[in-house]
Amino acid sequence: MNYENLKASELLKIKTLGELKASGYQPKSIKEELRQNLIKNISQKINVFEGIWGFEDTVIPDIERAILSRHNINLLGLRGQAKTRIARMMTSLLDEYVPVVEGAELNDDPLQPLSAFAKELIASKGDLTSVNWWHRDDRYTEKLATPDVSVADLIGDVDPIKAATMKLSYNDERVIHYGLVPRSHRSIFVINELPDLQARIQVALFNILQEGDIQIRGFKLRLPLDIQFVFTANPEDYTNRGSIVTPLKDRIESQIITHYPKSIEIGKRITAQEAKLEGKPVDKIHVPELMKDLIEQVAIEARKSEYVDEKSGVSARLTISAYENLVSAAERRLYINQEESTVVRVADLIGIIPAITGKVELVYEGEQEGAGLVAYNLIGKAVRTLFTDYFPSPEQKKKEKEGNPYVLPLSWFGEGNELDVLASQSDKAYKAELHQVPGLEDFVTKTVSNLPEKEKEFYMEFLLHGLAEYSQLSKKLLETGMQFRDLFSSMFDMGAPDEEDFDEDDM
Repeated sequence: MNYENLKASELLKIKTLGELKASGYQPKSIKEELRQNLIKNISQKINVFEGIWGFEDTVIPDIERAILSRHNINLLGLRGQAKTRIARMMTSLLDEYVPVVEGAELNDDPLQPLSAFAKELIASKGDLTSVNWWHRDDRYTEKLATPDVSVADLIGDVDPIKAATMKLSYNDERVIHYGLVPRSHRSIFVINELPDLQARIQVALFNILQEGDIQIRGFKLRLPLDIQFVFTANPEDYTNRGSIVTPLKDRIESQIITHYPKSIEIGKRITAQEAKLEGKPVDKIHVPELMKDLIEQVAIEARKSEYVDEKSGVSARLTISAYENLVSAAERRLYINQEESTVVRVADLIGIIPAITGKVELVYEGEQEGAGLVAYNLIGKAVRTLFTDYFPSPEQKKKEKEGNPYVLPLSWFGEGNELDVLASQSDKAYKAELHQVPGLEDFVTKTVSNLPEKEKEFYMEFLLHGLAEYSQLSKKLLETGMQFRDLFSSMFDMGAPDEEDFDEDDM
């Protein structure tokens, strides 16, 4: 019998140690297991880390090299860079089933028993020792490092109840209640935010990694645990909350640096994949490609904003949550107006502010309004950045004496006209408002190439937002939407503050 060629259904029929020996089974370490299965996947061009976008040429090759080298791994990067997700996906590189001694709390390999329980059981029953099968999905343990994590949590402690029940001396190894690490023997063990772990706990981990022994209240046990360690850490943690002790850091053979999406296209792919839109009428809500770009650009603007803490980072969860809120804003409008379909509007970006405020950490923490103000400005910066990809720069055209395409719409506002774009406005009313502005439709139609008919009003509104960001128009935030009007007339208005009043220089 060739163990390697047995199917899962055939493996599960093996119930005793004798049958396992007869199958030709040979123990192998978890690192060798990961290595061999990765080689098979690479040879067959199977992507183990399916759905991890933007890391194809950077992070993933580093991880594959680390696995081939049988290394423990530290994933170093800011929050929201898929570090934990990558670790969880490594279970797919494990064998589907591995044998364990039935009843052994350390998941002992029947041919390489580790615990006193398994050794005594095999010595007593021999080939009749019962064997169970352990699925790869169960061979994963994850622990968030916090300052209150103790040696007992990770390594173990003496259990006085066990000693009393079994009438054992405290000198007997069997009185030990093992922690998460020994119980993860033959598994992938992940510790998130490693620098948050107290130094003495990190030293205990170093002993396991380096020496293969554990010490619990005077016990010194030789336990050559077979574990694939994966750690995650945020670079900020090294200075803000703690650090990785030098002996442990030296023992983690591969430190792999992660990063945020390097392009809007990759960001959009991640957002589309992760956004939870189940149950939403997505077939009735059209989202222009430009709007998807704007969502990603907001995150890019946040990552380089002087008001957002660079060390904290801006998670990819910002764009995911923002996109969900954006679709929900359009969905809400559908229900209010009882319409069959709608197109997302630029004004709907107001609805993503709650998704931004909870995802950015300000350099100077202040009132809650401060985060909202920053979020509003980030949206404005995103509009300004992408505006010139579709329309001529208003600043450049203003310098030209002739041929300024913005003269006609700006003149209409200069005559004292105002335009309101409201969040719950029906599509009919929304279109009627925009079509009041002379020259707006003609300019958009001529300028935007391959413009879908249903996106015409979206680009007309985007044009107005862009003119406001380039200080050609005034844009005032209303409780229910936005109001556009002439820039100079707004200076004499003592009412609600305009967007210009929200300038970052005043914050």
